[in-house]
Amino acid sequence: MPKSKERCQEIREEMRNTILQKSLLYFAKNGFAGTKISDLARNIGISQGTIYVYFESKEELFHEILKIADSKEMLTKMKMLAAMPVSAKKKLRILSETIWNRLAKEETFAAMIALSTQMLLGQNKGYSSEETIYQSKIYKYTSDIIKQGQKEKSMAAGSSMKLADYYWGVVYLYSLKRLFTTEYEMISVDDLERTVLKG
Repeated sequence: MPKSKERCQEIREEMRNTILQKSLLYFAKNGFAGTKISDLARNIGISQGTIYVYFESKEELFHEILKIADSKEMLTKMKMLAAMPVSAKKKLRILSETIWNRLAKEETFAAMIALSTQMLLGQNKGYSSEETIYQSKIYKYTSDIIKQGQKEKSMAAGSSMKLADYYWGVVYLYSLKRLFTTEYEMISVDDLERTVLKG
């Protein structure tokens, strides 16, 4: 019995999503330059031609993956968290627990962190390191939480943006460990918070 038009469309969407999800991991581990479509297809378990049915080029596929990595959902949650009427220490705990849980359970979350950090650094070539880290809204919202904590005397003194950079640098490091190693000691929520909390 032939498949309905709707079922054929569902199958196409499922295959496109499979390619995107598995490519996200592959690009995060191998980078853009280190990814060949033939190797990627073999890794996914499909033919190279199947990828080209859905994406015209490696560049187009990568562009679509970056849209996933540049998570608007994460940005929305960060904005809401920064605006919550609770202490900065509580906000930091919510953020750190969310990151820790997702890193522990979702390899794709680690890939999103790795790719979005690489994308942030790649888009800002020619800037000083200080200018580069300040281009991200996620860093800005983290900085806002740290500034609040500094006023409340719960966060370390110093540049709130540099502290935000340090915090997300640790998250990036553990994202890479999650992607590249099979056995590693996962950072604890307390360890992550210690990057910005007052001694």
